[in-house]
Amino acid sequence: MTPNAVSTGSRRTPPSRSDSGQSRRGFLASTAVAAAVVAGGAPLLTACGGGDADKGKKDGTTTGKDAAKLLPAFVASTVVAPDIAPRNGSAAGFTRAIPGAELRASVTGKRGRGGALTIMAPFWGPPPAPDNPYYRAMNEAIGVRATWQNQDGNVYDQKLGAVLASSEIPDVVVVPGWNLGGKIPSAVDAKFEDLGPYLSGDKVKAYPNLAAIPTDAWQRSLFGGRLRGLPMPASYVTNLAPFYRKDLFDAKGWQLPESADEFLALAKEITSARTKVWACGDMTWTAYNMFGVLSGSDKALGWNLVDGKLINRIETPEYLEALAWTRKLFDAGVVHPDEKTQNQGDTGNRFTAGQCLIYNNDLSHWYAKTSEQASLNPSFAMAAMDIPGHAGGLPKLWATNPANIWAFIRKGSSKAVIEDALAVADFTAAPYGTKERMLTDYGVEGVHHTVENGLPVKTDKGNQEVSSSWMFVASPAPYIAHPDTPEVTRAMIEWQQRMGAVTSKSSFYGMTVTEPSRWTGLMNDFEQLEKDVVRGRRKVSDMQQAVSEWRTRGGDQLRDWYRKLLDTNGSAASRP
Repeated sequence: MTPNAVSTGSRRTPPSRSDSGQSRRGFLASTAVAAAVVAGGAPLLTACGGGDADKGKKDGTTTGKDAAKLLPAFVASTVVAPDIAPRNGSAAGFTRAIPGAELRASVTGKRGRGGALTIMAPFWGPPPAPDNPYYRAMNEAIGVRATWQNQDGNVYDQKLGAVLASSEIPDVVVVPGWNLGGKIPSAVDAKFEDLGPYLSGDKVKAYPNLAAIPTDAWQRSLFGGRLRGLPMPASYVTNLAPFYRKDLFDAKGWQLPESADEFLALAKEITSARTKVWACGDMTWTAYNMFGVLSGSDKALGWNLVDGKLINRIETPEYLEALAWTRKLFDAGVVHPDEKTQNQGDTGNRFTAGQCLIYNNDLSHWYAKTSEQASLNPSFAMAAMDIPGHAGGLPKLWATNPANIWAFIRKGSSKAVIEDALAVADFTAAPYGTKERMLTDYGVEGVHHTVENGLPVKTDKGNQEVSSSWMFVASPAPYIAHPDTPEVTRAMIEWQQRMGAVTSKSSFYGMTVTEPSRWTGLMNDFEQLEKDVVRGRRKVSDMQQAVSEWRTRGGDQLRDWYRKLLDTNGSAASRP
C-alpha cells in the first residue's frame, strides 16, 4: 500500500505535488492540490506598508542577515528515499507502491496535548460533516481536538477579511498568497503569533517533519520581521505545462515545435474546422514562457534588475511579443472558437475529446487526465512538450515562489494551543511513505479506503470525508507519487528537471513583499486587457498605452519603492 495522496471520485487521483508557486490559477485549475518545495538560499524580505511595529523598521523589511537568525534549521528527511531524486528545483519522484506493513512512522507518539483547536481554511465543494470519522481519526492520532471551519474558497478573501477585522479569530487561520491584498497583510502582522521561539534555529528539531521543510519556504513565511507562517511549500519550476495529445501526434507523425514560428505552422497543419479539430486552446501562459517574460504569479516576481535598471514585466519587449504571437494564433483560426468567449468552458475536456490537441495548464493535469481516460479511452496518451525558446533553442524561464499558502496561529494563544497547532503541522508535513501521510491522504483503511492491487482506493465515504484541508496547516517537501502510473511520474519529474535547468531567479525571488496600499490597484485591469488583446478585441498599442498610463499613475513611484528595498536587502538573483 502506498500513500498516493488524496483522490477525487473513486479513482486514485492524488494531489500531484508539482504546483510551482501555488497561484490561485494553478490551484483551482488542477483536479488536485499541489505541494512542492526546493531549498535555495535566497534572502527574505517582508515589506508591509505600515511598517514593523515590533522592530520599528520602515516597511517591515527583513534583511538576509536578520532573516538567517529567524529561520528554522534544515534537517532533510531520511524516512523514505525517493526513486527519482530532486534536481534543478524539481520534486522528488516515487514510482513504486509501498506496502502498508512497510510504512514508517515519522512522528513518535501523540505530540498534541489534547487541547481544542479551531482551524479556518478555504474549501472548494461541499465540506465534510463536522466530527466525522476521518476528523476523529486524525485528532486521535495527533492528540488534539481540532474543529474545522471550512469556508467557500471562491469567496474566501471576503470571509478572511471579515474574520481578521473581528475579535473572534480562530486558533489557526489559513491564508493563501492570492488573498494577501488590502488590509490582510497588516492584519497578519498584528493578529498572528511569532513562531520564532518555537521553531527558529535548532528549536525546529523538536518537530522533525517541519525541520525537513527546505529553507526557501520558511523564508517566504517571514511576515513583519517575524517567523509567523507555517508554509505549504512549492517547487520554483513553472507549473504551467503545454500538453499535447501524444497518441494523435504519433499517429499523424507531427513533430514537436522548436520555435514560435514552428508552433504556428504546426497549428495551421493540425487545425481542421470542418472536422471540428483545432490545434490549441489559449496559449498565453506558454507564450510568456517561450518569450522569457518574467513571472506574473506574484507582483514582486514581476520586477527584475536589468543593466542597473529595475523593470517590470509589462515594460519588457518580451511581454508585448508574447501577446502579439498569441494573437496570431487566434487570428489564424487555430484556437478552439470557444476560447474566444468569456465563458470558455473546460479546455481540458475539449483536449480529451480530441477537439483541441494542445493546451496549457497545471502540471498535475498530466496524471489526472491520464487516470481519467484510462478506462474511457485506452488509446489516449498525453505528454508535456518542452517549452521552446521563441526563436529556437532553449527558453529563459523564471522561478515562481517557493511557498504561497500559509497557516497562522492567533496572537495571544497559550503555549499549549501553539504546541497543539505545531503538533498538527508536524503530522501533516509527514513525507511520502509514512503512516502519517497515509492517514492524512486516505483516512482509515476499511472505512475511507480499500487496498486494490497494492494501491489505496477511496470508498464513497472516503470521498465524502477525507479533506485536503489538513495539508494547508503544513506540507512536506515536494514529491510526485503515482505508482499506478510510474511512467507518468517519471515523465513529470524529468520535465521539471529539464525546465528547471533553464530557470533563473529574478531579483525578488523568495521575498515576501506587500506593496503599500496606495498602489494596490495599479495592475487590476491588465489581466482583462491581455485577454482582449490576444482575442483581437483590443490592439497591442492599447497595451502600450496602458503601460504608459501605469507609469504615470504610480508605476514609476512603485519602481523607486522596490529599488530602495532591493538596495537595502540585496538581490536573490545574485545568490545561489
